[in-house]
Amino acid sequence: MKKGSQFRGITPPVLSTFTRDEKIDAALYRVQVRHLIDAGVHCLSPGGSTGENAALSDDELVEMITIMREENKPGLPIISGVARCSTQAAIATALRAKAAGADALMVTPTFYNVLVPDAKGNEQYYRAIGEAVGLPIVIYNVIPQNEIMPELFSRLLDIPQVVGIKQSVGGIMAMYDMRVTCGERGMVFAATDEMIYSCFAAGADGAISAILSLFPRLCVRMWDCAQGEKAEEAMKIQDRLLPLWKIVRGPQFPARMKAAARLLGRDCGYSKSPMTEVDAATIDRMATILRTVRDEP
Repeated sequence: MKKGSQFRGITPPVLSTFTRDEKIDAALYRVQVRHLIDAGVHCLSPGGSTGENAALSDDELVEMITIMREENKPGLPIISGVARCSTQAAIATALRAKAAGADALMVTPTFYNVLVPDAKGNEQYYRAIGEAVGLPIVIYNVIPQNEIMPELFSRLLDIPQVVGIKQSVGGIMAMYDMRVTCGERGMVFAATDEMIYSCFAAGADGAISAILSLFPRLCVRMWDCAQGEKAEEAMKIQDRLLPLWKIVRGPQFPARMKAAARLLGRDCGYSKSPMTEVDAATIDRMATILRTVRDEP
C-alpha cells in the first residue's frame, strides 16, 4: 500500500466564514463542516485556497481546526492548509495546526516572486517542515512561478513525511504526468475542477478541490461512479458542474464561492479584506445555472 492512502477520495477545502468585521463566524463554520460530513466526504481540509489560506492568521486556522475537531464525530482525517513564505513561518503554523488536531498538512510552496527557491531550496523546505512537525504532508502544487515538477516530486517523496501532491497547475495533463511518473510511490490528487471525473479516470487518487465544497454529494457520487466503472453517469455529473465553474473561477475566488454557496442555501458569511462582494450581474448568471444544478445525484 503506497503511503498516504488513508487520505484517498473526496476532500473538500472548507470555506472560511467571516463576519463583516472579519471575525470567524463559528456558528456558520460548524454548519458548513456538518454539511460536508453529512454529504459523505472522506477527509476535510481547512485553510486551503478556498478557505483564504494565505490571509489567515495562525490563531484563525487553529480556531477552524478546533471547531472541525468538535464537529467531526466520524473522525475523518483533517488535512490543514499551510501557506507561508518562509520555512520558519511554515513550521510555526504547522505546529499550531498539529496541536489543534490536524492529522496532516497541505503545504503550499513559497509564493512571493523574489523568495521562490530553486529545487534544492524546495527540498530543504519540505524536509525541514516534515522533520519539525512529524505529520504527513501533501504538497499543494499551485504556484506557477514555483511549480513542483514530477522529477522534483519524486525526490520529495524520499522525505518520510511527504505522502502526496495536490496538482493544481497545468491541468489534467500535468496531473497525469505526475501520476505516471510518481503515482506508485505517493498520492496524486486532482484539482482541475472542471474535469474532476476525467482526472479520476486518468488515475487520480481523489480530489482536493473547490468544486467539492459546493457540491459534495455530487462529487462523492462522481468518485463512487469512477470506482464502480460507471463512466457515463460520472461524465454527466462533470458536465453538469462545468457551467457554474466557468463563472466561479477567477478573481475574488473565495467570494465567488460564497456567493454560489448562498444561492444553494448555505450562508458562508463574508471574505477577508481586501476582497469585496461579488457584483450583481455575476450572481444573476450563477442563479440562472443553479436553477437546474443542485447538489443531488
